[in-house]
Amino acid sequence: GSQALVSFVLQQEFPDNFSLVAEEDSKDLRKDGGQEIVERITKLVNDSLTIDGSYNVTLSTEDVLKAIDNGRSEGGSQGRHWVLDPIDGTKGFLRGDQYAIALALLDGGKVVLGVLACPNLPLTSLSDAGRHSPNNKVGCLFFAVVGGGTYMQPLDGSSAVKVQVSAVENPEEASFFESYEAAHSMHDLSSLIAQKLGVKAPPVRIDSQAKYGALSRGDGAIYLRLPHKGYREKIWDHAAGCIVVSEAGGVVTDAAGQPLDFSKGKYLDLDTGIIVTNQKLMPLLFNAVRKSIQEKASSL
Repeated sequence: GSQALVSFVLQQEFPDNFSLVAEEDSKDLRKDGGQEIVERITKLVNDSLTIDGSYNVTLSTEDVLKAIDNGRSEGGSQGRHWVLDPIDGTKGFLRGDQYAIALALLDGGKVVLGVLACPNLPLTSLSDAGRHSPNNKVGCLFFAVVGGGTYMQPLDGSSAVKVQVSAVENPEEASFFESYEAAHSMHDLSSLIAQKLGVKAPPVRIDSQAKYGALSRGDGAIYLRLPHKGYREKIWDHAAGCIVVSEAGGVVTDAAGQPLDFSKGKYLDLDTGIIVTNQKLMPLLFNAVRKSIQEKASSL
């Protein structure tokens, strides 16, 4: 439903040479027995369009399936491509925890715009006691355009504020994020890196690109994503988060210190994993990552 809605609206607004690289397709929905869920999704999409009021249309089930399948582009280094993860952090979403709707725009293989909607992320820092906003206020939108900085806006539409990554220079004072799911990150390797840096705080494990949003406003100083061998990162899991952090003054590289390359299609080919922090901490973090990877390799 999320993918159908975003795809439909983008195509209405930017009809020329429309290209969308997105995670879902309609294959399972078109199978026998899929009709009931397709009708539920269609109702949700139409209800959302009605509430918004910008588009005076009612989509059929076939319109919705087509809108989902408009996300079949392969991306690449030529032209413009939207990149969408309609529900990033599915398990977090199912638990009622953190998830994000992540949208980016590639132009000539470079990310030039990113938007992260994080409906369950508190408006105040995750590092605050209890991790809850005053009055339990949650719901943040982060957005960044290349060269323009990063902004955070509450999902109720009130005014946006410019955000900056943490200015922490001493790794002992840095807190770090990692994936909630062990499959997405080698937690033992992360803890070895943290030990080498002298990080005192335990890792904050949350799902989805909400981590990039939280990092962009300084909730933590480091994000490590070091998946098990054989895992291939997809561009929709990092494109929006990458620009949101870098426009807030952060640095996003792979474990070899190379910038992420979004120009190769749906996958990111990178060395070992992704490391994110501020400019002051990056040299220290990079060294700790390389040493820890070498130690782990030699102990096997």
